[in-house]
Amino acid sequence: MNNVWIKHAAQLVTIAGDNAPRKREGMSELGIIEDGSVWIEDGKIAAVGTTAELERIYRERAGEAEVVDATGKLVTPGLVDPHTHVVYGGSREREFEMRLEGATYMDIMNAGGGIHATTRMTREATEEELIEQTTRRLDSFLKHGVTTVEGKSGYGLDLETELKQLRAMKRLNESHPIDLVPTFMAAHAVPQEYKGKEEEYIDRIIDEMLPVVAEEKLAVFNDVFCEVGVFTPDQSKRILEAGKEHGLIPKIHADEIESYGGAELAAKVGAISAEHLLKASDKGIEKMAEAGVIACLLPATALYLREEAAKGRKMIDAGVAVAISTDCNPGSSPTTSMPLVMNLACISMRMTPAEAIVAATINAACAIGKQDEVGSLEVGKLGDAVIWNVANYQELQYLFGVNHVGQVLKKGKRVVG
Repeated sequence: MNNVWIKHAAQLVTIAGDNAPRKREGMSELGIIEDGSVWIEDGKIAAVGTTAELERIYRERAGEAEVVDATGKLVTPGLVDPHTHVVYGGSREREFEMRLEGATYMDIMNAGGGIHATTRMTREATEEELIEQTTRRLDSFLKHGVTTVEGKSGYGLDLETELKQLRAMKRLNESHPIDLVPTFMAAHAVPQEYKGKEEEYIDRIIDEMLPVVAEEKLAVFNDVFCEVGVFTPDQSKRILEAGKEHGLIPKIHADEIESYGGAELAAKVGAISAEHLLKASDKGIEKMAEAGVIACLLPATALYLREEAAKGRKMIDAGVAVAISTDCNPGSSPTTSMPLVMNLACISMRMTPAEAIVAATINAACAIGKQDEVGSLEVGKLGDAVIWNVANYQELQYLFGVNHVGQVLKKGKRVVG
């Protein structure tokens, strides 16, 4: 049976619109249908409306569909996580203790930990081992209502391992229910063997890595960590502009630890999104709003690093489209819980419950160029939906730190519940 009929949702959050990033008041428009219903046919949404409306339309075909009874429950689009480092080898739980003992993120990284530690473990892992470890994380994402995930390389920092990560992602995208969108990020750090030879490493990214990634069509985006002690704004610009020449869309890790002009650079290079932004300047926020750069905010990372969260409320009020993400990674946010991230968006960034849902659905989809396929419950989009064990969207954020997922549908197939 290829058809699924979700019926009697207490609140059906459609987020129907024009598939453009939501800004300002638009981030509060959920398109709620009470006693809502969705008919999914061959993996795609064929109709959305009240249960009474769809019962009239599909009266003669009711027996063709598997019925999902959502009585008393909230139904939303499948969540979209637009910023993860989900493919990596090993674990770094010892660093958690080190931070609690007073070490900073950069202290750990400069001592050979952080990204460098995961790089060593990822280089040592086989492609099959990476797939096995990542499958467990993707399974956990599904259980938390996430049906589309962006994944970055960047734990190889050499051609062989970067390709290994990206090829693992390609295989997982083909085999796992979750849709996995790949980003090339060899500019995640300067590898230890290139310390003092940073320009030589940048040349390798531009001259050796980017052409192969583009030729094999292993990535959609090109990301860079623009930060004091990592890549300067000028170096970041070089890498992002080189990626554009190969058809890769720019993204940028910006202003996470210090205000460094990353938000401004995102606007200048036409990045689809700027990530982190804890220390983004007022000017940077203004430039992002003018250029239409989506702010991808990561409140779980700020919490884990015990830093003040990004200024989500200020960005929304300034006209920036805001998305949110787990930043799933082994060092600064080892979580797959988008429900927790939505809770934190409200608690630590003063976003409203409605804004948090929009940031985790349509705006997140726009941040990875998937808005025509996912991010809302509309005719023609994939049948990705979450049935939550709460009655309304406010309750989803009010009862925080709990996974309220009851069922998850991916392309109309029940994958959780």
